[in-house]
Amino acid sequence: MGGANCCHGFIATASPLPAGTELTMDDPASPIESAEGPDQGAGVVVAPKPKREKKQREVPRYHVILWDSDDHTYYYVETMLLELFGYDEHKSHQMAEEVDKQGRVIVLTTTLEHAELKRDQIHAYGPDKAMASSKGPMWASIEPAG
Repeated sequence: MGGANCCHGFIATASPLPAGTELTMDDPASPIESAEGPDQGAGVVVAPKPKREKKQREVPRYHVILWDSDDHTYYYVETMLLELFGYDEHKSHQMAEEVDKQGRVIVLTTTLEHAELKRDQIHAYGPDKAMASSKGPMWASIEPAG
């Protein structure tokens, strides 16, 4: 039983206390407690566990890409973005212009699960009723944001 951490019934702390520090069981801030409770029997030094820094895991991010379609009006795109993503009219209009001019627009960057949900919501939005040539929803895809 006489391991490196045991000395006359006391457990030594992993790091020494600062010079001049006295530990008593009467001091409420003292880390000394008896094995049988405060002020009873032999004391045990209880050193606080050092706090380990939690590593922030980088959660991979993904873009939800909306692709251009000649079978959907600006009104359809703006309304869809407003309803599915909560964008205001100005932001929705800017994105509708970008998808029309650039052929695609990033509508959201988020986690994979959320990106999949939003892509699926775009695919389920249905055709543009204002255009006879619109047979279904706009197309969206997901790509890593990296």
